[in-house]
Amino acid sequence: MNASSANGDTLNESDTLSPCAQLRDDPPLSLSELKTRLLKLGINADRYARTTGLSIESEPAALTYAGRDRYKRPLCLTINAARAWHTMCQAAVRDGILLDAISGYRSYAYQLDIFEHKLAQGQTLAQILTVNAAPGFSEHHSGEALDIGMPGEPPVDESFERTTAFAWLQRHARTFGFHLSFPRNNPHGIVYEPWHWRWRAG
Repeated sequence: MNASSANGDTLNESDTLSPCAQLRDDPPLSLSELKTRLLKLGINADRYARTTGLSIESEPAALTYAGRDRYKRPLCLTINAARAWHTMCQAAVRDGILLDAISGYRSYAYQLDIFEHKLAQGQTLAQILTVNAAPGFSEHHSGEALDIGMPGEPPVDESFERTTAFAWLQRHARTFGFHLSFPRNNPHGIVYEPWHWRWRAG
């Protein structure tokens, strides 16, 4: 079954028939391979889990194409998260608010690439871990998390909290199952991320 996405594209429940297939790791990284790659970065997965309270996120069995993000990349989510995102965007539009998807699903390898790129640019591991969860631990792996923005505003920036879009999300996101993952003073060692929201069933 297909449905229209927030930007008019089709929600496609089969990632084998959609642009979502290209976002998958091929071949998939096993848990042992992931932990080995983490050690090469200087991250002990078990210690990181104990320290942050974060868990390794399982990748979804299927992804749904939910349109394009701000950068025209495929936006892929689980079917329930995609439907909730679509419905929430429609509700926001009725209130005169435009929501912008910055990033959805990311594979383990994609998150590893983010870390390797930042390290190559001279950032320290400690610096990176305050703004990015360790590969394997990012909620983006679940297909249920979104970085949300507002057209014309800088992406993934704390200034998002001063927008009408963020004010609307604070009032209404929970109605659609979306919750702010990293509020101020969160216990996970991640900076305040007003843009990062996760859909949760129930």
